[in-house]
Order: sequence, then C-alpha cells, then structure tokens
Amino acid sequence: MACWVLSKCGLSPLPIIRFYSKPRPLIPSNANNNGLKVRTLPGSSPFKVSTWCRRRSFVGSLNVSAPLEVVETINGVGEEDEGRFDPAAPPPFNLADVRAAIPKHCWVKDPWRSMSYVLRDVVVVAGLAAVAAYFNNWLVWPLYWVAQGTMFWALFVLGHDCGHGSFSNNTALNSVAGHLLHSSILVPYHGWRISHRTHHQNHGHAENDESWHPLSEKIYKSLDNATRLLRFTLPFPMLAYPIYLWGRSPGKSGSHFDPGSDLFGPNERTDIITSTACWAAMVGLLVYLSFAMGPIQLLKLYGIPYWIFVMWLDLVTYLHHHGHDEKLPWYRGKEWSYLRGGLTTLDRDYGWLNNIHHDIGTHVIHHLFPQIPHYHLTEATEAAKPVLGKYYREPQKSGPFPLYLLGVLVRSLKKDHYVSDTGDVVVYQTDPQLYGANKSD
Repeated sequence: MACWVLSKCGLSPLPIIRFYSKPRPLIPSNANNNGLKVRTLPGSSPFKVSTWCRRRSFVGSLNVSAPLEVVETINGVGEEDEGRFDPAAPPPFNLADVRAAIPKHCWVKDPWRSMSYVLRDVVVVAGLAAVAAYFNNWLVWPLYWVAQGTMFWALFVLGHDCGHGSFSNNTALNSVAGHLLHSSILVPYHGWRISHRTHHQNHGHAENDESWHPLSEKIYKSLDNATRLLRFTLPFPMLAYPIYLWGRSPGKSGSHFDPGSDLFGPNERTDIITSTACWAAMVGLLVYLSFAMGPIQLLKLYGIPYWIFVMWLDLVTYLHHHGHDEKLPWYRGKEWSYLRGGLTTLDRDYGWLNNIHHDIGTHVIHHLFPQIPHYHLTEATEAAKPVLGKYYREPQKSGPFPLYLLGVLVRSLKKDHYVSDTGDVVVYQTDPQLYGANKSD
C-alpha cells in the first residue's frame, strides 16, 4: 500500500520499503528529510517506514510513526526526484575531488605576507589606543571600544592561523607568533590550538565536536531552567568564551589551562604549561597596568574591547555552524565522516569587515583544508564551488556592516536547542517551554 502511494506521488525511482517493529527515529517526526512532508491517517497504528535511495553512496531516511496518506515535496506535489536536495546525503564527490579543484598556489604559505598582516594589525591596535587615550572623550570611547574589540578579534584570527600551521611552514615561528597574538588577548595558545584541532577533526559530529556542538536531549533536560535560559538568551551566549576556556561545554569536562585535562595527551603537557604561563604573564602585566594607569583607564583601554572581542568570537564561531534557513544535520556513528561534517559548516559575509578579520567568513574550505592561508581562502572557495554544488550554501550578501547576522542569531537561539539522544543523523529540535510558552504555541 505504501509503495502504491509513493509511486502515485511521482517519486521515481520507487524506493525500497522496510518495516520495523518499533520506531528508531533519526530525526524528529515533524522534521523534513529529503525534502518530504508527511501527513498521517487519523486513528492509525504507529510503525516506521525507512526509505533508502542510493545514488553514488547516497543514503537518505524518512521516519514516521503512522501510515502514509500522501507524500509531497516541499516545492509541490509530484516534483521529480532531481528537484530535491538532501543536505544529509553523502555527496557524489570526495575530499580529493575538492582538493584537486583548488589552484596549487593557494596552498603556498608566505611567512613574510603573514607577518605583514601581524604588523598591520599591531600598528592599528596601538594607534587606536593612542588616539583614544589622547582625546579621552566620551564621544570617542564607544567608537574606540567597537573598533579595538574588532581588532582584537583580528589578532585572534592570525593566532588561529598559527595554530593551524597555515601562518607558515616554520613551527617555531608559528608558536612564537601564536603565543604573542593569543596571550595578548588572554587566550592560552596551545590549550586552544589543541582543542580547536579536535573541533576540526570532529566537525559536525553530535558528540565528538568540541565547540558549539549540540546538547543531547538528555543533557539539555538535566540542566536547570536558569542555565538553559542563559544559554539561549542574548547577550549571555555571546559572553561564553572565557567560561568555555575554564570548563568547556555542558556534558564535557576539563580546562584549557590544565595540563592534566582529558583535552590533551601526555606528550602535550609541556605545551599546555607553556601557554598557561604566557597567559598568566599577560594577566600579571594587566594587574601592573591597573596600578600604573588606574583600573578605570585600563578598563576603557583594554577591558571593554576584550569583551567586544569575546562577543565577536562567539558570534562568528556560532553562526558558522548554526542559523541556516534549512535544518542542517549533525552526525553520529558510521554516518559521520570528515567530509560530510565539514559540508555542514556555513560561509558568512561580513561586508567591510571581511578583510579586517582576514576572511574568516570563508569557513567551508577552511574547515575542509585548514592548511590554506587566510589570504587564499576566497580564491580557493570560488575554485571549489563547482565541485561542491548544492553542498555549498552561498552566504547572504552583507551591507557595509553585517547587522543582518543579529537577526539570524536571534532566530537560531530561539529554535536550535538540542538533538535527539538516538539516531545517527539528527537535526536541532526546539523546546517550546524554554521561554515560558505553552506547548500549543
């Protein structure tokens, strides 16, 4: 009967129908999968239908809890199979195909060019601080805070390149530059570098991903109401980074400052001690400056820009993995692969700020190939787009300033709360009670 219904809806080729004794959901029953919408017959008994359709390793699944009455596509009843796109389906290309499309010179790391960006940013940071201190005017301070906080974020991105080894081929240069850049903005270089490496190695994995990974339903429900509300209500999520450095995310333990943390291997203890010592030295310098110039002046020159930087970091890293118009998958078990996880990341356009923060918005290619220097990412992305096809989601074009991203952030925080505890392909679900709404809303 189900086969007859599917065939009448114009789905071709006709998939194989498998029946199971009880549901094993991969996605929420009210979510789209493979571009399908499902309606159920009233009074029917629950069972599961799994639809498998292969097209060069393509595997999709649909889970429902009642017999199908009709299956229709999101773009109209009876749309041809070619008109649908499933972002969770294994792509018809591999990592080598994407790599081959990128020009060879995009892989070349120029240490002199990298250092020129460091010099540029350091000069701008020093110049902004000198101008603000000279005028010491409340008309100038707010402009300074936004500009300097953005420049602190630019320094972080350059240190981030050092951590990936895309700054240069010289490990010692990467380490020295990375420590100076990151310690100056209170980031433990090696501690963050290693945990960020874990993020890249497990991007898109529902449990093993390291930063901004989804909470499982079990962990989400174990949190007290205040913690849940703070996690999904602005501005608190945008102030999370220092807390993450000390204690990671819910469900994970360890600290970026502790050489004994399970974030690190035994052979990395010396690295963590070094970066923690550099971080502590910066804290000591700030304490000295608070006595030398006064705590209020230090707050205006450094403290507030630091928190602007933190908000930039949390905003950018969150929106590279959340907030797309369509639900993007997270994977577990055999469904996860490095390529599939990387393809669920998002590029973002930041308008005039793209160059200032070193094109960090070109995130998909960066996730797949973090060895590419930031100054080649845009060209590499353009070269790879024909291979990526629909798996590359063209970013919304920004005006001079990316104010539109605030709306994207708010919408995502309102609906992307947790994922199912079971299933190898899952999408975010919404807690209707989080903000005091009724379940019927």
